[in-house]
Amino acid sequence: MITSLQLPIKNLSFILILLLCIPFSDLQAQRLRHSASRGETARTNNFSRPNVNRSPNVSQTRRKTTTSSRNSNHQRNSTNNLKKSNVKRPASTNNRVKNKVNVDRSKKNVNINVDNSKHVNINNRNTRVVSNSRYYSRPPYVHGGWGYYSFHPYYYHPYRPYYWGPVWHPWGFFITTLTATAILISVENQQYHYDQGVYYVKSNDGYTVVQAPVGATIEVLPEGTQTVEVNETTNNYYYGGTYYEKDGEKYTVVPPTAGTIVPELPEGGEEVRIGEQTYVQYGETYYQPVQVDGKNMYEVVEVKKEE
Repeated sequence: MITSLQLPIKNLSFILILLLCIPFSDLQAQRLRHSASRGETARTNNFSRPNVNRSPNVSQTRRKTTTSSRNSNHQRNSTNNLKKSNVKRPASTNNRVKNKVNVDRSKKNVNINVDNSKHVNINNRNTRVVSNSRYYSRPPYVHGGWGYYSFHPYYYHPYRPYYWGPVWHPWGFFITTLTATAILISVENQQYHYDQGVYYVKSNDGYTVVQAPVGATIEVLPEGTQTVEVNETTNNYYYGGTYYEKDGEKYTVVPPTAGTIVPELPEGGEEVRIGEQTYVQYGETYYQPVQVDGKNMYEVVEVKKEE
């Protein structure tokens, strides 16, 4: 039989057990809530990681890089096209080259007004050689049935036209007007205009330089005229390819004399190869390159038919 004292003790034991269980259940509930919260956070983090804005940024960066590269290539292509479109090709200089054949540029010979397409009536008599009274001590150079007579041995040096100054012009040079110093000269019913060592004939729209006509007489030699020896007793005067002989108080144009040595030849000559030797042909005259006292010069050659 349970006594009245035992009932309170049992009740008290139950209350104590109940009190002890409540904190444990609360603690267990808090642990469960905390674990649930961590799980949700983890799931949230795990879900959000793949959605980090890496791919969009990478894609944008690649697109920007690609776009930038395309723009850069387009700019380079545009620049190249612009450079190509701005290239200016020089104009043809064929006329200048033709007009400057055999011109020594170091001497500033710039006779660019020579019109080689025009044929003018040129008197070749002043380029036909007159025989020298001296005896040739050397045998001629023979080639092709012709003998080339000279007093000095052959010594080749390149033909370089000499520049006589701005008032001198080669055969074929054309001008529209003459200076006030030009004078009129008549030779065998042919009218010539003479100005400072140069002879002109009238053409349709101006004046063209021609060879000095044999027989033309002037009173004053042009500046720069040189004295050349014909033989032991005779001298001629040489200027720009033309020979003058003193005639009283005047000077008359004469043909070149064989054996005459001149230091320079004008523009208009041409090197010609005859056998093993190279001569300079100026008009109808052949000049042999020689060396006199260590200086390069030219000797008028006499050409004869050999039997």
